[in-house]
Amino acid sequence: MGAYLVRRSFLMILTLFGISVIIFVLLRLVPGNIVDILFDAAGMVNPREKLKIERELGLDRPLPVQYLTWISGLAQGDFGYSYVSEKPALEEIGPRIPVTAKLAVLALVVSVLLGVPLGVVSAVRQNTPTDYVLRVLSLSGLSIPAFWLGLLILMACVAWFGAIPIYTEPPASLWDELLLLSVPAAAVGFRSSALIMRLTRSSMLEVLRQDYIRTARAKGAAPRSVNYEHAFANAILPVVTVIGIEAAFLIGGLIVTETVFNIPGVARYLVESIRWRDYPIVQNLVMLIAVVVVVVNFAVDLLYVVLDPRIKYSG
Repeated sequence: MGAYLVRRSFLMILTLFGISVIIFVLLRLVPGNIVDILFDAAGMVNPREKLKIERELGLDRPLPVQYLTWISGLAQGDFGYSYVSEKPALEEIGPRIPVTAKLAVLALVVSVLLGVPLGVVSAVRQNTPTDYVLRVLSLSGLSIPAFWLGLLILMACVAWFGAIPIYTEPPASLWDELLLLSVPAAAVGFRSSALIMRLTRSSMLEVLRQDYIRTARAKGAAPRSVNYEHAFANAILPVVTVIGIEAAFLIGGLIVTETVFNIPGVARYLVESIRWRDYPIVQNLVMLIAVVVVVVNFAVDLLYVVLDPRIKYSG
């Protein structure tokens, strides 16, 4: 187990290094930079002023030097500063992380609470009216884009309550914030729950056809015990994998949802920073998302050992 942890930790570091190089290079391959955008927006054409700003921002240095400066700054806790707002990057990113984290956690809770139980029920009651209804519901969730569902929710709230559940000012309390985030979380979680429901159903059906399940039934085990203690315990591993992937996706995949509901989160800010070529912000946000994805996948691998003691990681 110790050798496995060391190997996986090294692989995580190597993966993050590769991601950092890719995002650094791709961001600078895009035509134009922050200086060009600022000059175009201000209508300025003075070449000397442009060169001066490039020198102040360090954009006149070779790319390897810029990359090493960024990485060494990260290692020392220095995230640079925003070229647009001229504030430290950590001050710009920090307040937005809890907002996106709360929205992602709520959406994940909604997806798990809906997807797993309904998937189990659909499998246990295969080819019954309940199964058909749940299958149609899951296909609807996979087919309807989250942003379109969000717009429908906003229109329904206006028609029924005369108000729109979007961010206009910071919520007064945590409870108010959770209530405000519950609407977009439900819109995003509905799509994720449909995917989890389909996979749970397929995994349960595969396990229910195994010989040991038929043996348990032949010995007179209660249907509830067979379905929920024997079958579900062995069908949960693939579902855990998908839940982990969805959790990682939600951190960076809320761009449209945060825009529709006017949520000042990380994903929406990332798009704005890309548009402005705000290199420090984009690089740090992408690295943050990459770290979350890598850590979540590592946590899922370790969770396998807890859920199934038969799994052993050896050196």
